[in-house]
Amino acid sequence: MKIHEYQAKELFRKYSVPVPEGSVCETVAEVMQLSGTMGFPLAVKAQIHAGGRGKGGGVKVARSAEEAETAAGAILGMQLVTKQTGPEGRLVRKVLVEKGVRIKKELYLSIIPNRETASITIIASQDGGMDIEEVAEKTPERIIKVSVNPLVGIQGFHLRQVCFGLELEPALMKTASAVLKNLYRLFVDYDCSLVEINPLIITEDNAILALDAKMDIDSNSLFRHPDVVAMHDPFEDDPAEAEAAKFNLNYIKLDGNVGNMVNGAGLAMATMDIIKQAGASPANFLDVGGGANAEMVENGFRIILADPNVKGILINIFGGILRCDVLAQGVVQAAQHVNLNVPVVVRMEGTNVDEGRRILAESGMKLINATDLADAARKVAEIVA
Repeated sequence: MKIHEYQAKELFRKYSVPVPEGSVCETVAEVMQLSGTMGFPLAVKAQIHAGGRGKGGGVKVARSAEEAETAAGAILGMQLVTKQTGPEGRLVRKVLVEKGVRIKKELYLSIIPNRETASITIIASQDGGMDIEEVAEKTPERIIKVSVNPLVGIQGFHLRQVCFGLELEPALMKTASAVLKNLYRLFVDYDCSLVEINPLIITEDNAILALDAKMDIDSNSLFRHPDVVAMHDPFEDDPAEAEAAKFNLNYIKLDGNVGNMVNGAGLAMATMDIIKQAGASPANFLDVGGGANAEMVENGFRIILADPNVKGILINIFGGILRCDVLAQGVVQAAQHVNLNVPVVVRMEGTNVDEGRRILAESGMKLINATDLADAARKVAEIVA
């Protein structure tokens, strides 16, 4: 689960990670009232769940009341497009207004889990304020990676590795070590999959501040974090993905024209791969799970068909927990209820597969049996071509 920058900074303050003075506003009037007490310069920053806001015009510096009013008016209500939003962009409903600071140096700092080494990795660089992917590609030697054993936790030598790698002045090392230690504790306590500060700045008076803040929390841990659940912004959810979640369906919208319905995440990934291999493009990822019933299949159909790009649907089911004949009955029932208007290719294997195929063949609907996955992908690719 992602949260906004202003929400991440609330948690940063809780863990004594220093951030600039600021507050969130939803109207131009609120920005003007806040700027009157905060003074100038100040930064007006769009609050959406995406990076690259500055490049898209979502971050502006104001040095007067007139500039603050203009900046707030331009950002609030804009459809902000960045590399991470896609061409449709995101509507900006809130801005974070922060007191301006004088920057001496910009750094990059993040903490992520490393599943390959079963460790927690601290990533840091002297090239703050830039896309870390660009730094990694052009100057990988300027990226510092420090692995921490989660069973032992962060130690003094980890902190020194980062500080020396960033070439910090001796007077700053104690402060920087405290910030990193607190940030690591926040990462662990809140079951994060990412904590990122870009940039982490050194001010002209040698203070360290998190000028930006990004946090992703493992959704499986939310039962432990009611305060994070309360931070959920439904406006940032994809409408189709939010609808799918109501029915315990795992759905992710893509930009192709072949709708997919599969039981099992791994099988769904393989299905999308073979659709691409056949020359078509998947319109979604949809995992109905091993215990899918007719109601879940029907809701899955509704969500897939709500995408106007879908020209055909591929159902790929392995009948283990879910018998093929039960699935076939559910597919026919669901297809009748949703007024199915596109062809559906069904590939089934497993328990009672012959009976399942018979039910589909005798349904009188646009339900096409496939003998195997390659055959299914080929048939659906021909349909959408």
